[in-house]
Amino acid sequence: MKILDKFSLKGKVALVTGSKRGLGMGMALGLAEAGADIIGVSSSLEASGSDLEKAVKALGRKCKCYQCDFSDRKATHAFIKRVKADFPVVDILVCNAGTIERKPVADHSDEQWDRVIEVNLSSHFVVAREFGRDMVARGNGKIVFTASLLSFQGGINVVSYAAAKGGIAQVTKALSNEWAGKGVNVNAIAPGYMSTDLTTALENDPVRSPAITARIPAGCWGTPADLQGAVVFLASDAAKYVHGVVLPVDGGWMGR
Repeated sequence: MKILDKFSLKGKVALVTGSKRGLGMGMALGLAEAGADIIGVSSSLEASGSDLEKAVKALGRKCKCYQCDFSDRKATHAFIKRVKADFPVVDILVCNAGTIERKPVADHSDEQWDRVIEVNLSSHFVVAREFGRDMVARGNGKIVFTASLLSFQGGINVVSYAAAKGGIAQVTKALSNEWAGKGVNVNAIAPGYMSTDLTTALENDPVRSPAITARIPAGCWGTPADLQGAVVFLASDAAKYVHGVVLPVDGGWMGR
C-alpha cells in the first residue's frame, strides 16, 4: 500500500462525540473528507438538518446524528445501545464531548466537580469500553481521545477540568497497554489554545489572552481545522504502530 493510501478512511464509520461545533465538528469533517461516514452526537445536536450533517453530506459522506447528555450515566448507556443497534460496526471512535467550569478552587462546588468529571472523563471511559470491547473482538479499531494541555499542566480556576484531562491521558495509556496487541490503537490529541465556544471567556480576557498568545511559539491560537491532520493520522492505517500517545497540537506550547 502506498503511503498516501494508508491515510484513506474510505469505507470506515467514525463516531465523534461532542461534534455539534468546535473541535468535535472540525475533527468529524476531517474524518469525512478522508472518506469516513460520520456518527455525530452532542447534548443538543439536531437529529436532522444540523450544520454537521450538511457539511458531511457536502463532502459526499453519510451522517447520522444523535443527542446525549453525557453528564447522565443512564443516558450514556442508552445512547450506546441505540448506536450499536443502528451501526453494528464502528471503526473509529473519537471521544471529544466536554464541558468546563471556571471557578477558583474554594468556590468550586461538588456539583460542578461531579458534572465535569462525568462528562469529560467517566463518560469517555464508558463509551470507549463499550465500543472498544467490540473492536477487540473484531481485532481492529481506532480510539482517539481529546486530551488537553491540562493533561500536562494544572491550569488556573479549572481544577475539575484539569483533573479530568489528566485522567484522559492515563486512560489512553491504560487502554493502549491492554489493547495494542489486540489490533486496537488507542491514542489522544492534546489541543493547545483553540478558538472555540469553550474558550471564549479566556480568549476575551484582556489580561490572560495576550499573555497566552505571547507564550505560543506559533504566535496565535489554533482553530478546529488544525486538529484534522492529527485525527485523520491517528484514525488511519498510517498510525498502525502508534499506541498510547498523547499528541500535542499546540503551536509549540509544550516545547517552550
